[in-house]
Amino acid sequence: MQIQGFIIHHSVCPSINGKGFDFFICADATIIPATIPMDEEYIHICFEGDYSKIVDLAPAHQEQLFVAQKLLVTLASLYQIDPTQLFSHTESCPGSIFPWNELVISEQDRYH
Repeated sequence: MQIQGFIIHHSVCPSINGKGFDFFICADATIIPATIPMDEEYIHICFEGDYSKIVDLAPAHQEQLFVAQKLLVTLASLYQIDPTQLFSHTESCPGSIFPWNELVISEQDRYH
């Protein structure tokens, strides 16, 4: 089955509970891959943090988003999918203030 896009989570989502993602992006920008695929249709990416609260866009947070951009571009190329096919897990996950615009990837320069 063809991958349709990416589902974005944050780590305070009750359904995550240490699983329920394909890639976990730590606050320090470390990427932890899951051992088995989560879903046949979507790649699930979980960001460490609570995006239902105001998030300080400190350098460490910017690095987390930059690493996520690189991961999205790499996976999109590998699976031949559009890197802009980003979907929230639920109405409350990844949180109402998740910085979606920070994940926008330009087709020309590959970054926002």
